Amino acid sequence: MRVLYTAIATAEGGRNGQAKSLDGNLDVRIVPPKELGGPGDGTNPEQLFAAGYAACFQSAMHLVAKAKGHDLTDSSVTAEVDLGANDKGGFELAVRLLVSVPELDDDVARELLEATHQVCPYSNATRGNIPVELVVE
Repeated sequence: MRVLYTAIATAEGGRNGQAKSLDGNLDVRIVPPKELGGPGDGTNPEQLFAAGYAACFQSAMHLVAKAKGHDLTDSSVTAEVDLGANDKGGFELAVRLLVSVPELDDDVARELLEATHQVCPYSNATRGNIPVELVVE
């Protein structure tokens, strides 16, 4: 891999702490969500992952769409990240990417999502590790 950029962030306190990027652009309080017994008055790792995946997937989708001659001005990507317990005493994630591309019919949109799923770095990192469902809305 030819490195294009390196993001650096430090977390202290785990799910009851703080996460900061080295450049200071990210500085968030991390707290467990109410569903996991926490106060829910901050962000959590799953929200950060969802935001990152949604943004990355949409950027990759625009890149793929441009190469295919499509304009996606009104598109959006929503990532839903599930945290669950597995049968080994640990935890795992599952993702649904809900993609709105009103400019395209469903078949073309589905092709675009599948092509984007091959390009997006988050998709490439998760492939074979967690289930990722692509949904055309």
